[in-house]
Amino acid sequence: MNSEASENPVAAAPKRRMTRRRFLLGGIGVAGLAGSATGTYSYFEAHRLVVTPYRILSPRWPTGQRLTITVIADLHAGGPNMGHAQVRHVVDTANALKSDVIVLLGDYFATHALITEKVPHAVWAAELARLQAPFGKWAILGNHDWWFDIEGVRKALADVKIPVLENDVVPLGEPGNRFWLAGLGDQIAYRLGHGQFRGVDDLPGTLARVRTDDPIILLVHEPDIFPEVPSNVALTLAGHTHGGQLRVPFIWPWFVPSAYGARYAYGHIVEERRHMVVSGGLGTSIVPLRLGVPPEIVRIEITGASIDDAGGAQRGSP
Repeated sequence: MNSEASENPVAAAPKRRMTRRRFLLGGIGVAGLAGSATGTYSYFEAHRLVVTPYRILSPRWPTGQRLTITVIADLHAGGPNMGHAQVRHVVDTANALKSDVIVLLGDYFATHALITEKVPHAVWAAELARLQAPFGKWAILGNHDWWFDIEGVRKALADVKIPVLENDVVPLGEPGNRFWLAGLGDQIAYRLGHGQFRGVDDLPGTLARVRTDDPIILLVHEPDIFPEVPSNVALTLAGHTHGGQLRVPFIWPWFVPSAYGARYAYGHIVEERRHMVVSGGLGTSIVPLRLGVPPEIVRIEITGASIDDAGGAQRGSP
C-alpha cells in the first residue's frame, strides 16, 4: 500500500464505482467471437491506430488563445496488440502531431490474462520519454496502475523524468497566455470488495491550488467525476472506458466500466456548457480484442468561444 495514499483524508470514504468486472461478465458472452469472422476482425482492429481530432470552443478559454493537446490514454503496454513495436509507433505518431502539450491518462501496462509479449515498465517508460512538446509531457495514474503495481509505475515514470500530477496542478505558458494543468488522483485506487472502492482523488483540494483566474485543463482517469467538475474548468480529459472496447450493437453499453453506462463512454460530452473528451484509449483490458472502437490518439484544439457558442465542437474523421 502506498503510504501517501493511506494518509490521504480523501481516501477515507468508500465510493461505489463501476469497473471492468461488469465488462468481464459481458466478455464471457463474446469470448466465442474469437473463432468467428467477427472475432478475427476485432483482433485485428485492436492492432490499428487512428488519430481522432476535436476542436473545442469553450467559454472558459480566452478568446484568441489557442492550445493543442495530444492525449495518450490506457496504453496497457503488452502483446499481442500493444507490444514494444506498437508502443514505439504510438510515440512516433504522437510526436508527429506537434501539439503544444502531451498528457498521459494512466493504465500504462497490460494486465489481461492473454499477454503474449511482456513490455517491462522500463521499456514502455523509455518510449514515453521520447515524447516531445513545448509545454512538456505530464502524467496521471489509472486504476490498473494502482491495482497491479503502483510502486513499479511510479518508479518507471520517475526514472524517465515524466512528472505525475496527483491532486496537483502546474501553471504552463507565459503571463497573459497561461493555463493550469490539473491532475486528479485515481477515483477507484483501492478495491474494497463487493463493488466498493476507495479513491485517492481530491477534486476540491486540487482546484484550490490554482492561484489565478487563468483557464484550467483537468486530467482524470475515470470520467465519472464529471458531474462534480465546476464550471470554471475549461476542459476535462478522461480515459478508462476504452469506449466500451467491444461495441456490440444494442449490448455494448453494458461493457462500459462506468456507473453512468454509455453517458460518459466515449467522445466529446457537453453538460451545462462544461466540456469533457473521453478517449477510447489504446490498449485492451480483460481480452485483447476491440470492436467498433479502434485504438486512438486524441488530438484536441481548444479555443475561446462566446456563451452562445459554448456547446460547439468539430470532430474530423479518424
